[in-house]
Amino acid sequence: MSVTVRVPAKVNVQLSVGAARPDGFHDLANVFLAVGLYDEVTVTPADELRVSCAGPDAAQVPLDRTNLAARAALALAARRGIEPNVHVHIAKDIPVAGGMAGGSADGAGALLACDALWGTGASRAELLDICAELGSDVPFSLVGGAALGIGRGERLTALEVGGTFHWVFAMAERGLSTPAVFREFDRLAEGRAVPEPVASQDLLDALAKGDADALAAAVSNDLQPAALSLFPELADTLAAGRAAGCLAALVSGSGPTTAFLTRDAEAAERVARALRDSGTCRTVRTAAGPVPGATVL
Repeated sequence: MSVTVRVPAKVNVQLSVGAARPDGFHDLANVFLAVGLYDEVTVTPADELRVSCAGPDAAQVPLDRTNLAARAALALAARRGIEPNVHVHIAKDIPVAGGMAGGSADGAGALLACDALWGTGASRAELLDICAELGSDVPFSLVGGAALGIGRGERLTALEVGGTFHWVFAMAERGLSTPAVFREFDRLAEGRAVPEPVASQDLLDALAKGDADALAAAVSNDLQPAALSLFPELADTLAAGRAAGCLAALVSGSGPTTAFLTRDAEAAERVARALRDSGTCRTVRTAAGPVPGATVL
C-alpha cells in the first residue's frame, strides 16, 4: 500500500518584509499564488524512515532527516506515538533552491500522505499547526490557491481570485540560500527605518477581479534587491523577459527563479521562447494559477 500526494509550487505576487525581529525572523505580508508546477510525494511502509528523490535537480535534494518531507513524517509520528517507518519518494519537478517553495511543498505533501497512510485522522487545524512548525511556507503548500500570509508567512487568510493568471518561470544556473538573502536584506537595510509590512489593497483587488494588467502594476518583492545583490546576473534575465513583452517581471520569493506575468497562455509561450533564446537562464517553464494545494491522488 502506498499514498501519493501532488503538491504545487508557489509564486509570491507580493512579498513585503519588515525589520528583523529579536528571534531573527522577519514579519511578512506575503501574498502567495499556487501555480501548476508540481512535486509528487509517495509514501510506502518500510522498515525505517528513508527518503529518495528523482527528477530535475534531484542530486541537490538532501536524503537525510533534514529533508522537510522526512521532518514532516517524524513530526506526525511523534504526535501519534508511532514509529515513522516509511519510505518517502519525491518525484521532483519544482526547482530546487529556486524561491518557489519546492522543499516546503515536499513537507506538506509528505505530511498529508503520511496522515492518509497511517490513518491518523489529523484535523486540518492540526496539519496546519505541524506545517507551521516545519517552516514559514509549508502551510501555504498544504492550502494552495491564493492566500495572504502574515507573521513569518505561516498565518494564512485565503484570498478570492477572479480568474487565471499565466506565468513564465526562468530557472537560474545556481541556487540561492533563503537565509543568505534575508541576511543581505538586513545588510542593505542598515541605517534606515524599515516600514511595517502590509498587503497592497490594489494587488488584492487585482487578484479578486482576475485583472492581469492591474496585478502587473501592483506586484512587488522586497527581497529582490538582496537577491540581485547576491546574484547580479538575474538582472539580465529580468531584462530579457521585459523585452519579450511580459506584463511584469520579478524575482520569485528569495530567488533565484525569476517570474514573468503574461496576458494569456499564448503570450506566455512567446515570452518563454524569448527567454530560452536569451542565454540568460538554465531552463524555462510556463504555468498558470491559482491551483489547489496538496492533494491525495
